[in-house]
Amino acid sequence: MGSAKILAFAGSNRRNSLNRQALTLAVAGAQDAGAEVTVADLGDFPMPIYDADFHHDSGVPAAMLALRELMMSANGLLIASPEYNASITPLLKNTIDWLSQTVDANDKTVFGNKVCGLLGASPGAFGTIRALPHVSYILSNLGTLVLPIVAVPKAHELMNVDGSVKDERAAKMLRELGAKVSHTISKLS
Repeated sequence: MGSAKILAFAGSNRRNSLNRQALTLAVAGAQDAGAEVTVADLGDFPMPIYDADFHHDSGVPAAMLALRELMMSANGLLIASPEYNASITPLLKNTIDWLSQTVDANDKTVFGNKVCGLLGASPGAFGTIRALPHVSYILSNLGTLVLPIVAVPKAHELMNVDGSVKDERAAKMLRELGAKVSHTISKLS
């Protein structure tokens, strides 16, 4: 696999997303461990709801092809998943559905042989622990090695308004997750 090249994104477009805040800590941990990390904002990659007929007739949207290129150049992922109604967000599911589609006959899966650090943050007491197994199952089914998940409850207490860390214990778990992704990629190389 070579050196760790990680693509990081959150399954939320929400301004001031708790998951984006949590993701920044995991990204910092990966970078401190020597990984090259690209952070993608899914809001920069507009896509229609996945529809097999649309895919057949129109192909993969240009924005998804661009995100797919970022995925292909990465050997690791950091994904922050919010929880909507005890499950995965529509944005994250739709992104995974589009990225998992074939583009041409020589196509390779974009999820296979990647290491993923999966995290979630919520103001609730469960910290997305109900949604993360759904995401883990989907990614594992697509050939991704998913490391043990990190759920951050009461995530509104994670950061101060100025961006500094308020909950150092949770921040440490997130940084360690990012570092584990980098170290696991190196060990598998």
